[in-house]
Amino acid sequence: MISVEKTDFRTMEAAAEQAGVTLPIEQTGIWADFQADIPGRTPCGAFLIKRDGATIAFLSLIDMETHGYHYLRSMHGPTWIDKPDEATEQETIAAIADMVRNRDKRQVFLRLDTWFEAGTVPVLSTVPYDQTVVIDVTGGDEEILKRMKRRGRRDVRKALRECPAETADETAQAIKDFSEYYDVMVETGKRDGFTPAPITDYSDMITALGADHCRVFAARIDNRVVAWSIVTVNGTHAVRYYAGMRSEVMRMHVTDKLLYNECCILGAQGITEYDLMGIGSDFAPSLKGLNEFKTKFTEEITPVAPGRDIPIKKCFYKALTLLQSLRRKLRK
Repeated sequence: MISVEKTDFRTMEAAAEQAGVTLPIEQTGIWADFQADIPGRTPCGAFLIKRDGATIAFLSLIDMETHGYHYLRSMHGPTWIDKPDEATEQETIAAIADMVRNRDKRQVFLRLDTWFEAGTVPVLSTVPYDQTVVIDVTGGDEEILKRMKRRGRRDVRKALRECPAETADETAQAIKDFSEYYDVMVETGKRDGFTPAPITDYSDMITALGADHCRVFAARIDNRVVAWSIVTVNGTHAVRYYAGMRSEVMRMHVTDKLLYNECCILGAQGITEYDLMGIGSDFAPSLKGLNEFKTKFTEEITPVAPGRDIPIKKCFYKALTLLQSLRRKLRK
């Protein structure tokens, strides 16, 4: 029998460490503290998922209030000790949903990352992904380079020879003032057709998580930032969360040089895996434009559990789905 037991983050993180599991940063207490300072987001705590008394997964939930309703989000959760079979995951989803119904009558749906579709529906918003690129950054700079695809090695070596950009960890500088980096993100958004989040979304993140859990790497030409990334770190795992690049340097292999140096710096600091945070597939076709760049840095593609919705108030959720469909039709 599956049960969901509320605990505190210290206990959950200690249990995960004992089980040999590195929790995604979004499943930790420091992330919950960061989310607590964002309007409309309220951490709901940490939970141990158990079967017959033995812990099998870990879960952190954030209450998201938007457009007058509430839902619960768990990014990269549940985090499993061992990948579940379909029956175990279904039973776990049902147990979490029952717990939510009993604890909080406001919640319209759950958004969890699940390996199987049973008992779930496609998400109302955001773009989930079911594949990512995880770079092995162990063994030193040359070993990192050797493990890349041939095209990746070629582009990195060309960048190291010819690209004039200087790259460095600029976390301390970015924490003091993020405006120079944000200008690059604004330019990136105009070029790629998206609206960047407000500057505070980035500056508050790096400040709240701190240098132990969040890094800013940058490439400069003539002391001007031309590309950068925000990288989260927890344990031996790092994730490339955000990145921006000026249009003028797109053909100069700046991002190849920057990303490779990120790998080398992180590896030297004891990081073992560097996740580039999602690529496109048949599940997420809108992300396929990322594949050419990201996949050249490793020979392997890593499957991940994508975000899916679990309706709690089914009639309310159906109304939200119909409203979203109407809005899409009006935009065409």
